[in-house]
Amino acid sequence: MKKLVIASNNPGKLREFQAMLAPLGIEVLTQEQLGIAEAEEPHCTFVENALAKARHVSKLSGLPALADDSGICVSALGGAPGVWSARYAGEPKSDTRNNDKLLHEMRGVADRRAHYYCVLVLVHHADDPQPLIAEGEWHGEIAQQERGGGGFGYDPLFWLPQFGRMSAELKPEEKAQISHRALAMKILLQKLKIE
Repeated sequence: MKKLVIASNNPGKLREFQAMLAPLGIEVLTQEQLGIAEAEEPHCTFVENALAKARHVSKLSGLPALADDSGICVSALGGAPGVWSARYAGEPKSDTRNNDKLLHEMRGVADRRAHYYCVLVLVHHADDPQPLIAEGEWHGEIAQQERGGGGFGYDPLFWLPQFGRMSAELKPEEKAQISHRALAMKILLQKLKIE
């Protein structure tokens, strides 16, 4: 595989994917570069949404496609925002409004446990009957207030007790080793080598 299209317009995700795939010599294109609009994400599970995005981009590009669906799942909220993480506070997508809403929902809640979840789906072509699927989880807690200027999404609220820092305070190379997306990518790359 020499070329791969990433089924995302999220600049943070694109940076992370390009950094992870660069050592493999795979040319990474984005759906935006190819003029492909975002796919619908109507499903209630991460894996169904990721598969729909990968098939959509592969069909329109004629190339292998990699999609992820990821979000933050908060124990006290029954797993919410979950698959709706990017649009938790409605349209248009806004990290600031999403974080504000999550802080509001967590006001006075003692159980702060949360985890980021990521599922990656790679299809070799749009009708691939055996997509490669990998998942990763990254456990932490929801902080009482935002801190840190790095990362994206809920990173300024995602407290990592084992590091004594927020996800938004990690260096990109640190995050690239331990995040939910990094863990899922390691599994996906192992599956690619086995092929």
